[in-house]
Amino acid sequence: MAKRLVIKVTAGADAPERCSQAFTVAALAVASGVGVSLWLTGESAWFALPGRAAEFELPHAAPLPDLLESVLAAGTVTLCSQCAARREITQADVIDGVRIAGAQIFVSEALADDVQALVY
Repeated sequence: MAKRLVIKVTAGADAPERCSQAFTVAALAVASGVGVSLWLTGESAWFALPGRAAEFELPHAAPLPDLLESVLAAGTVTLCSQCAARREITQADVIDGVRIAGAQIFVSEALADDVQALVY
């Protein structure tokens, strides 16, 4: 089993099941003691902003704010720098604990020896 899991979520409210799956896997991995790096890209970029996760609804799914909070507490949450720029989101706008970083950091995390990478 991988010691770290890098998860890139590209979906948001536009594909709620895929989005929820990514956050659920990230939160479950954190709860299981696995190191997690969750990357918010594409439409999931909006969840880096305060209050946006609370607007997400999917029947029979764990609340997105709870999942995000658990990942923030024990993992890393990163907002894609290009996705942030396209949406005019700055570091000052995001939830405490969310960093903004680019593809170079994602690639270095995803290619580390002890990492399994997933894309949703």
